[in-house]
Amino acid sequence: MAPQLSPILDYQSNRDPSDEHRSLLKLYRSIPLYLRILVGLALGVLIGVLLGPPAEHLKIVSQIILRCLGALAPALILVAVIDSILNANVKGRGAAHLAFLLILNTTVAILIGLLVANVIRPGKHAHLAPATQPTDQLAGGSIGKQLMENIPKSVLEPLVSNNVIGVVFLAVAFGIALRRLASDHDITIVNQVIQLAFKAIVIILHWIIDLVPLAVLCTVAGEIGPRGFGVFKGLAWFIVAVLIALFLQAVWYLARIRLGSWVRPVDLLSKMRDALVMAFSTSSSTATMPVTYAALRERVGLREDSASMGALVGSNFNNDGTALYEAMAALFIAQMLGQDLSLSQQLVVVIMAIIASVGAAGIPEAGLVTMTLVFNAVNLPVQYIFILLPVDWFLDRCRTMINVMGDVNVACMLEGKEKSELRIENREEETTPLPA
Repeated sequence: MAPQLSPILDYQSNRDPSDEHRSLLKLYRSIPLYLRILVGLALGVLIGVLLGPPAEHLKIVSQIILRCLGALAPALILVAVIDSILNANVKGRGAAHLAFLLILNTTVAILIGLLVANVIRPGKHAHLAPATQPTDQLAGGSIGKQLMENIPKSVLEPLVSNNVIGVVFLAVAFGIALRRLASDHDITIVNQVIQLAFKAIVIILHWIIDLVPLAVLCTVAGEIGPRGFGVFKGLAWFIVAVLIALFLQAVWYLARIRLGSWVRPVDLLSKMRDALVMAFSTSSSTATMPVTYAALRERVGLREDSASMGALVGSNFNNDGTALYEAMAALFIAQMLGQDLSLSQQLVVVIMAIIASVGAAGIPEAGLVTMTLVFNAVNLPVQYIFILLPVDWFLDRCRTMINVMGDVNVACMLEGKEKSELRIENREEETTPLPA
């Protein structure tokens, strides 16, 4: 009997311990991120109550994790923007019209977010500890001077200093240059290198995202230990403010569709309900993209070029809900810290949120990375981003629906007010029964 058992014993003795670690990591990642964050929140509350004021020392853990996220941000923005420009299948006047619609919608979304945050002032209902980092760098000076400081002095300087405007400037310049070269040269290898770099950064991003629940635990414990539960009152007001802002953005979309296309808003909402429900349930506009495109073509009846440019091309650049949320988050944290951002600082938030929304498009949890850029632009302490994560899982689903509605809005606006007669005739032929 011993010889029969020896192979099993040999297998167990030679078993690689890393296999067990990989299985545990796989099990950990199988749990949805929002559930892991909620568990981290609960443990953070418990540890904060038990430790009291000494729990504030746990914040160093979240600061280390945020430092890692901040280090990824420039490279993420660089390759994401270059990849989007290289692979966007749009040219000529259509490209200009699409760019105008995307920039207009994103700008309106951010302005709505800032307006609601300034009127409701959700951060005034709670208080955070004053920042330990310098906050006077943007206290004075014109918006032009502040933006001038972000123009890169060298090619590598933006990547070293986390200068997001400089990084986007480089990405757009190289993206357009490579796209122009593609007409005369084979840049397949370059394109593959960029896509591989993009995928590699996303893999590293997910390694850091695995540590986010721990960062939430330490941040919540560090706040509740010395200061109690006041922060949750502020979060309740923040949820209300964000939902109001997202609703107003949806009204903007539907009003634009009613005035600028032949599509009727009520009919559109009915026919796009599957895409909107999927956006809420998956929290991913990229995963919803095929459903959005199919609904626009088959149920709403848009032309193929309008549906594809809005749902497929536009979604690579369009993240209106995320831009709105990040701008409101910056004002919310500033209000909780007792720092009223000036008009010039809020304009910087607008510009940074527009840029960050492009870099975040199509990347799961990348909004967490790009939000650090928005916070750094106005010198807000980025460690307080983790305060928002316990409610972010719900608001993320709501703003993803707005992202999808933004894609639908762009597709309908590209369609215009004239309904294609050829398409109507084709649809009537499809529905007319053949003679027996």
